[in-house]
Amino acid sequence: MSVSMYRATVPVLIRSLDVLASLLDKAAAHAEEKGLSDADVTSARLAEDMLPFSAQIQRASDTSKATTERLSGVTAPRFDDTETTFAELRERIAKTTAYLKAIDAGTFEGADTRVVTIKQKDLEMKFSGAEYLFQFGLPNFYFHIVTAYDILRHLGVPVGKRDFIGPLEPSVTA
Repeated sequence: MSVSMYRATVPVLIRSLDVLASLLDKAAAHAEEKGLSDADVTSARLAEDMLPFSAQIQRASDTSKATTERLSGVTAPRFDDTETTFAELRERIAKTTAYLKAIDAGTFEGADTRVVTIKQKDLEMKFSGAEYLFQFGLPNFYFHIVTAYDILRHLGVPVGKRDFIGPLEPSVTA
């Protein structure tokens, strides 16, 4: 089976957002067990110059929406970055996932060769759709997922590699 740009994007992003939601559930359970407030977790960061846990979830959401919009042409919803509670962060993940699930695979036709332009301050980068996805979109998305995971580990939340990888559903058996 060949891998389409849709298959390399939407299902991958949804799966990782589902993992992020399960990490959030573990964070909430840990906070309750330890007598921590939502803010004790959502405002935690690995280093002073890094974004807090809540912002890592916001950026993962934004990156998944932007990547999908740039490759599919389907306008993504915009969210204010105001979430500070576990419930608000869960809702954001759910709204992001709903947008992704509503994307038709056909909108990705030709996405691998579509020109994607990224403008950041005084820098402009142009990629083919495939270069964008594999060199920028997915690495940026996973950076924020990993950082959220690392913040939880730093706080002592009992999560491990299996929690990050998520459920495996191999289609080939030995």
